[in-house]
Amino acid sequence: MRETAAARTEERPVSTASRRHFITLHGQRLAYLEAGQGPPLLLIHGIDEAAWAWEVIIPALARRHRVIAPDLLGHGRSAKPRGDYSLGNQATLMRDLMISLDIEHATLVGHSLGGGITMQFAYQYPERCERMVLVASGGLGQDVTFLLRSLGLPGADVVAPLFLSNITRDMMLGTARWLGRRGLKASPGQKAMWRSYAGLTEPATRDAFIATVRAVIDQRGQRVSVLERLYLARSMPTLLVWGENDRVIPVSHAHSAHEEMPGSRLEIIADAGHFVQLEKPQRVAALILDFLATTKPARITAQDMREVMRTHRPKHH
Repeated sequence: MRETAAARTEERPVSTASRRHFITLHGQRLAYLEAGQGPPLLLIHGIDEAAWAWEVIIPALARRHRVIAPDLLGHGRSAKPRGDYSLGNQATLMRDLMISLDIEHATLVGHSLGGGITMQFAYQYPERCERMVLVASGGLGQDVTFLLRSLGLPGADVVAPLFLSNITRDMMLGTARWLGRRGLKASPGQKAMWRSYAGLTEPATRDAFIATVRAVIDQRGQRVSVLERLYLARSMPTLLVWGENDRVIPVSHAHSAHEEMPGSRLEIIADAGHFVQLEKPQRVAALILDFLATTKPARITAQDMREVMRTHRPKHH
């Protein structure tokens, strides 16, 4: 249940449109940002991120919608227990958060790992998912950056503290300041990568990060792919948004997913990388709002899914 006003902690607004709250689910603290009123949007961030990955576009979305942006378990200001960081468990926690906040249905917007959680949510709880917006989403192919693949190697958890340390962080911060004094400013995507990295110097966050990576990635790449199950979402309004220059998850994954979901919309944004919602926030917010305004929410039942599975004829590759 949602905590009482006395037990709930609120802080200074992150922006003029959002406030931070904390709620306890199954004995673990979950932090989230909330803004606006209207049909609900649940924004799910990527690996080693937090709700800050959405804070630039939340105000635009909140003008027409109730926006909920949680810090996933193991991320940001949420609890970091030694536990289950699988897509299925994270999707279940999102379901439980919706129940606690009296949200029956929502459109889910997922970035990177959050896209995989979004698709897992739609698969597990189709009756609660109205639409999907997949932003540079994981779970649509094997390819992923070498750095993440390397964390699937044996002994990576022993080596990681050497590279993810306060000393290394301070050295990189000093280099960034030196470059800044010479007029070389980091891009929004680079700032997001740095913000993600800086948080990993805290042991509990680092352990949760490695556990999350190993739940979905090994040395060969992404272990989880939903391509063979995308046909189940053919009646789910879906928007795919990708940065043309994404070096973490290649844009080819967006094209493959679009082919598997003929009714989906595909938007490739030029001059943008993996953090497209931070690099081109006005464009991404406009695309999401247009998608929401021009599609009807799905109402999919378990019976609907059974019928689709019975009639589906797999493609032969």
